[in-house]
Amino acid sequence: MPRMLTLNPHDNVAIALDDIAAGEMSGDGGVELLQPIARGHKIAISAIKAGQNVLRYGQIIGQATTDIAAGEHVHIQNLGMGEHAQDYAHASEAVALETAPEGRMFNGYHRADGRVGTRNYLGILTSVNCSGSVAKFIAEAAEKSGLLDEFPNIDGIVPITHGTGCGMSGENEGYDTLFRTLSGYAQHPNFGGILLIGLGCEVMQVSALVGGRPIRADGALRYMTIQNEGGTRKTIEKGLVELRGIAQSANAARREPAPISKLMVGMQCGGSDGYSGITANPALGVASDLLVRHGGTTILSETSEIYGAEHLLTRRATTVEVGEKLIKRVRWWEDYTARNKGQMDNNPSPGNKRGGLTTILEKSLGAVAKSGHAPLTDVYLFAEKIDKNGFVFMDSPGFDPCSVTGQIASGANLIVFTTGRGSVSGYMPTPCIKIATNSEMYRRMSDDMDINCGDIISEGVSLHDKGDEIFEMFIRIASGEQTKSEELGFGGVEFVPWQIGAVM
Repeated sequence: MPRMLTLNPHDNVAIALDDIAAGEMSGDGGVELLQPIARGHKIAISAIKAGQNVLRYGQIIGQATTDIAAGEHVHIQNLGMGEHAQDYAHASEAVALETAPEGRMFNGYHRADGRVGTRNYLGILTSVNCSGSVAKFIAEAAEKSGLLDEFPNIDGIVPITHGTGCGMSGENEGYDTLFRTLSGYAQHPNFGGILLIGLGCEVMQVSALVGGRPIRADGALRYMTIQNEGGTRKTIEKGLVELRGIAQSANAARREPAPISKLMVGMQCGGSDGYSGITANPALGVASDLLVRHGGTTILSETSEIYGAEHLLTRRATTVEVGEKLIKRVRWWEDYTARNKGQMDNNPSPGNKRGGLTTILEKSLGAVAKSGHAPLTDVYLFAEKIDKNGFVFMDSPGFDPCSVTGQIASGANLIVFTTGRGSVSGYMPTPCIKIATNSEMYRRMSDDMDINCGDIISEGVSLHDKGDEIFEMFIRIASGEQTKSEELGFGGVEFVPWQIGAVM
């Protein structure tokens, strides 16, 4: 196993693959380390002048803020953002992937709208924070009464509660975003049925969510407000009756074979480290391309964490218009952060920096590796229903629970999450596969991690083989095998709608 790795012949930094002491030789041109360097961090392999671009992946990750000697640690003390204007070259590098042979299937729940679920939950969806406790009371009462004992084909009851729905404008971007999010969950194929509960006087009215349109093609949605039912106890009693009726319908569903083109996988990375962009993320990119070749859909998100690498996506856009849609979202984010007195380059997080990442440019280049090489088919708003197959982008914050919430609302029936520091979470009703970027963290947190990609470095496993492993896990999890986060019971607090606008 080499001690250090240079990712591109044009790079002027290498990545430490182990903790290396001062005085050791880098192995990249025989550069002597001038100071200790931790695993995942960067070392200059040639002298870098102040103001000179620092290159990793053959791409600019920032500029030296002072002269850096060969063998010196490159990090926050001597590397900053600098200028990073890019040539977007819309649709100039979009190359269709070779179509895979047909025949791969998974066992899922076929829904009336043509989509296929990977789970069969009952959801208790709330329109406003004020109905959240009652939703939980109904779920707890159903569990205590053993309501699901007679419905073995139902995976469980999921109360979907949140902290908004009132104290907001009813006519702005924030309202529209929450409306799409709640509507997306109400229609999600991993729910066999939905009970929608409001308080009655909130801004996000149940009647608006239901109003005059078939939310679910199967009709498995019932709704009520606490004020109309006569208070908490009566709502719980009525809710149990309605839940039983929904359960009778949902229990009739059975897992049946479905083409893997019906899989829609939301891709995330969180708690990233210096390994993320060289192990787990590119391996996931291989798996993403495999799914796209089989007609499936993969979703990249976290707009604030592709910043500085968006040119790699615009070049793969299928049309100029698709590329311009992505840049429109990037420009929205620049304005959004500026008017809220933030900065697009206030990332990476402290944990990311301890893992070796220095600038958002470096983090973004690693994050985009999750997308593989497939053409970018389209760009969607947060929680907007995804209606095209292939590789797509959905606008979202980089805050993982919020970003995943949008992906699930858009239709993701699987989530895959790479992590280097060790993120723990799960996202009912959609199973989440956790992928470790390094072997040390995988061993330490093996109860939470489904796949280890650290062996790409430690054992020389190829990205191709690891991508195959991830792809095969997609199929097994979609067919009913539980993820580690499901075994641990995650999913109760990870529904986090994106709140945009004033809270009044």
